Amino acid sequence: MAAKDVGPAIGIDLGTTYSCVGIWQHGHVEIIANDQGNRTTPSYVAFTNNGRLIGDAAKNQVSTNPTNTVFDAKRLIGRRFSDPSVRSDMKLWPFKVRGVRDKPVIVVNYNNMEKKFAAEEISSMILFKMREIAEVYIGSTVKDVVITVPAYFNGFQRQATKDAGLIAGMNVIRIINEPTAAAIAYGLNKKAQLFIDEGIFEVKATAGDTHLGGEDFDNRMVTYFIQEFKRKHGKDISNNPKTLRRLRTSCERAKRTLSSTTETIIEIDSLFEGIDFYSKITRAKFEELNMDFFYKMHGADRKVFERC
Repeated sequence: MAAKDVGPAIGIDLGTTYSCVGIWQHGHVEIIANDQGNRTTPSYVAFTNNGRLIGDAAKNQVSTNPTNTVFDAKRLIGRRFSDPSVRSDMKLWPFKVRGVRDKPVIVVNYNNMEKKFAAEEISSMILFKMREIAEVYIGSTVKDVVITVPAYFNGFQRQATKDAGLIAGMNVIRIINEPTAAAIAYGLNKKAQLFIDEGIFEVKATAGDTHLGGEDFDNRMVTYFIQEFKRKHGKDISNNPKTLRRLRTSCERAKRTLSSTTETIIEIDSLFEGIDFYSKITRAKFEELNMDFFYKMHGADRKVFERC
């Protein structure tokens, strides 16, 4: 394709659970919808005997293929296998993670063969998907990209994210902090303020926690219902990947519902060994289960304000 057919640079928010892609066009930023009409795409990659699925298609089949559906790659990228947070997260994932020279490697069954992928490779697949979404919208090839990362990412994690972009065949112009991207987006139309500040966005302080994401809130609810199922039926479902995936999907849905209502129902037919599961959870209970997370959020906020 000729150089004139190469499109403008895009921005990709490579998220732990969801990713999105945007472009500066017609005087403003446009967040591009995927083929499902959604402006965010699940950061999921699934491997089957018929091929590879990415995004919504991968997440939609996770309950039937949990051990070969990879998510949370962002929690592995640039980390060591011996990292305590990696070892802790592994207990919650249905897919296998092994250590190769202290580097975490994801193991799946793909086309009836065992395959190993580094977190950078999984992330590159998600980045490639986001690039495709942008190319369909723009109508031309995209090569240049800016990728956002958490402000607390260290040098290894940032380089690994850049490597993921290179594996996806893109020219990574820059890796920038997510809060910086938010500040820039907020200030795009603040022309007077930009003039006064000479167009410079200065990061005064950063703080963060790799375990304050949506999946962490889901995990608390999953653990709560695992205990309830054991209490009611005397059976431990914590080591059954398919059962846990179905429960996790219901918990994620319940979490979203609780943002607008004070109570919701978890109802799953034949969750385990033919046993139907039915329970209720209130917003108050959800907040109680995650209260320490909320305190952590406030703690991070305080640290930032104190450093400013």
